[in-house]
Amino acid sequence: MFRMVSNGKLSFIARNAASIGKSRARNLMVSESVEGYAFLLENILSLPSEVAVPMAAKSIPKKLKSEWRWHLFDAIKDTDSPSKMEMIFLDKIEKQFNRTNGENSVASIGSNDTFLYTIWEEQKYLDMTNLRKRKEDEELKERTDQPRGTWDEVYRSVRRLDRSLHERDEGELERTGQPLCIYEPYYGVGTWPFLHNVSLYRGLGLSTKGRRPGADDVDAPSRLPLLNNGYYRDVLGEYGAFFAIANRIDRIHKNAWIGFQSWRATARTKSLSKIAEKSLLDAIGTRKHGDTLYFWARLDTDPRNPLKKDFWSFCDAINAGNCQFVFSETLKEMYGVKHNLSSLPAMPSDEGGTWSVTNSWVLPTKSFVEFVMFSRMFVDALDTQFYDDHQKNGHCHLSLSKDKHCYSRLLELLVNVWAYHSGRRVVYVDPATGVMQEQHNLKSRRGQMWIKWFQFTTLKNMDEDLAEEFDSDHSKNRRLWPLTGEIYWHGIFEKERNMRNREKEKKRQQSKDKMQRMRKRTHQKALGRYVKPLVDDSNSTSLAAKLLR
Repeated sequence: MFRMVSNGKLSFIARNAASIGKSRARNLMVSESVEGYAFLLENILSLPSEVAVPMAAKSIPKKLKSEWRWHLFDAIKDTDSPSKMEMIFLDKIEKQFNRTNGENSVASIGSNDTFLYTIWEEQKYLDMTNLRKRKEDEELKERTDQPRGTWDEVYRSVRRLDRSLHERDEGELERTGQPLCIYEPYYGVGTWPFLHNVSLYRGLGLSTKGRRPGADDVDAPSRLPLLNNGYYRDVLGEYGAFFAIANRIDRIHKNAWIGFQSWRATARTKSLSKIAEKSLLDAIGTRKHGDTLYFWARLDTDPRNPLKKDFWSFCDAINAGNCQFVFSETLKEMYGVKHNLSSLPAMPSDEGGTWSVTNSWVLPTKSFVEFVMFSRMFVDALDTQFYDDHQKNGHCHLSLSKDKHCYSRLLELLVNVWAYHSGRRVVYVDPATGVMQEQHNLKSRRGQMWIKWFQFTTLKNMDEDLAEEFDSDHSKNRRLWPLTGEIYWHGIFEKERNMRNREKEKKRQQSKDKMQRMRKRTHQKALGRYVKPLVDDSNSTSLAAKLLR
């Protein structure tokens, strides 16, 4: 104590201790607050697949956790804003009020903490009692018959319900009569503001959770059970929507053309405007370009491509530099190529053409089914090559870190490779003005297309071979292809016919056996014989006399 006070004043040691305490108090709870907030963000934020994963909360530099960043408030502290003047004025008024009226009441309340605690306990007891009574009243109300109102009220409610159902039916009919339907895959409530509510568009929920109430959206997991598997739902991303629609497509899609638009395109203001929608529908109705891939999200204007890279360079940039390697290995597995591929399918952009990104495009329904047939085999080969490393070890060849959306960025660009090398025309639609511009003219592709690899007959034969192999050999080898759609080959008709004939023959034999058993079974003999009694003559003569009278 003598060291703290010297000659009635604080000593140097006391001043030094106070300075240390002041600095400690100035930076109190810094580390706990920074780490806790970072940990909270890690658990509540769901970042898109193209965003780099941030560092962990424990990896924050020590300098940022040692003191608060007070210098950020210097600009606010030095400015004489109106709000600051107002706060000074309010402080003066509050001091005057406390000096005159409030000091006695505050002191009396502060000295009587027991009284405040008793009031709080009583209020808590009353709230619990009221809540319990309210629940009992609701349960009792559910058990008793409730009045349904007058006949007029019941009639009006039924008419209102009938009107809403009728309006929904009209929307479905309007969509059925249109030449095009654009599906918008989404996952979760956060994407709802970026979805459209007009008949040209239809939502497609990739999960059973987060569905829009009252909307006529397609339930993708019910159409493709593979999407109930969380691993494949994440690893495929929006590509799973293609497989869900193509699976028995005639039951869900009745339009001649089909399209898809990512909610990210709407979020980036790259979705179709009303003018562009009309221009696209006119081109489809008049078959201006024939069998064409229309798209409206360009590769050269994508935020992920600021350097305007070409197709394969951009694919490498967003897939950890391994896009070309993975694509080459997948093609070798898909087509059964034993030797090394010296080159990849050419995707030129020398003439200024661009490509489609973010899964926002339109195709004829027939061409879409062909594209999905190719995609199913490609994804199966991709999964066969890299499933073990990604599922068991968490290592994704297409990402620098652990990424649950491993295949999605590569598959996003696959439609370009298929459209270019299968001989489809590729047309860009300006999403704002609707102006159309053909990309990669067919004449400029001569000598560069891999027609034999991507033509329909080749893909159809490969698809039937896979179906026949799966149908005849139900081995335990894990394959993704049977889970992504229908299994069909020409021998299925013969197999189904033989099954129906066997069932008919089995029923016929069962009927014959039943008749044979009925004939051979022993019948029980009669216990006695009934003898009809003779009619008495006296009774018969008296009856005849009565009739003559």
